[in-house]
Amino acid sequence: MAGTAASSESSASPSSPVSRAEHFVWLTARVLEQRRFAYHFLDGGTGRGDGAEAVETALTAYRGEDGGYGHGLEPDLRGPVSQPLHTAHALRVLDSIGRCEGLRIERICRYLTAVSTAEGALPAVHPSQRGYPYAPFLTVVGDPPGELLATGPVVGLLHRNEVWHAWLFRATDFCWAAVEGLEDSHPYEIEAAVAFLDGVPDRPRAEAAADRLGRLVRARGLAVLDPARPAEYPVPPGYAPDGRHLPHRLPRRFPHDYARVPESLARAWFTDEEMERSLDHLAGLQREDGGWPTGRREWAPGSAPESRPIVTIEALRTLRAHGRAIG
Repeated sequence: MAGTAASSESSASPSSPVSRAEHFVWLTARVLEQRRFAYHFLDGGTGRGDGAEAVETALTAYRGEDGGYGHGLEPDLRGPVSQPLHTAHALRVLDSIGRCEGLRIERICRYLTAVSTAEGALPAVHPSQRGYPYAPFLTVVGDPPGELLATGPVVGLLHRNEVWHAWLFRATDFCWAAVEGLEDSHPYEIEAAVAFLDGVPDRPRAEAAADRLGRLVRARGLAVLDPARPAEYPVPPGYAPDGRHLPHRLPRRFPHDYARVPESLARAWFTDEEMERSLDHLAGLQREDGGWPTGRREWAPGSAPESRPIVTIEALRTLRAHGRAIG
């Protein structure tokens, strides 16, 4: 959802979650995450905060001539080449500062058109990644299939911002078919489906699809409903973008991972008590250094240090969206 410059957290108690996170961000984060933190959580009227322009300026450093984004914007993919995952990340940043419009979005849609499959879907990893480092739980193949995992969040976000582009027609049809055809899944794919359903214009159809997915999530134990008893919930198997099982396991997911804002269709999947326990768990994950953990395997020297400020900002935004006091 479009963000607005935050107002009061800059005067928060030194022991508050946002103050502890601020120290962590200044200590460890890239310029982009520093700018994002200032935009979302510091008071622009004090001279310490930064506006949307500063965030977008920092983001532009990752943009390629093809209109996509690269240069390690998403820390699990390294190298200069544009990738759908990087570009989706850039769209989330633009969305959070209310700048999903104009020429910047036209450029992005042209890139998405160029890298999508014949059915309009995005691959998780484009073959151009070959020759550059990437996380071992990702795969690079010569002719990758389109993935709901990569396409759903992008399509949902563009629809939510009332973007219209020829690519969206095919991509939307692909996402509907993928979401309504899900019989078995894993948490990351469910999250992608929710991101699509939360933004797509056909609300009755989206609500019906979300209701079915919610029953699937509960039936398969894909959300930990009681963080105090994690052993009661199976750890989902890992999947590569081509569907191949990997020898690692995905981190467990909680209600707040699916319903990051109260307005999400996924919020109806969980009782108030289940959501409160989930948010308590999220708040409790803040480490002594002020940051949140990534929950993923560390595979390279820079991946976790670059990822943790991103995760920290999103944890604070989720807590605040659900009415938790962070400052």
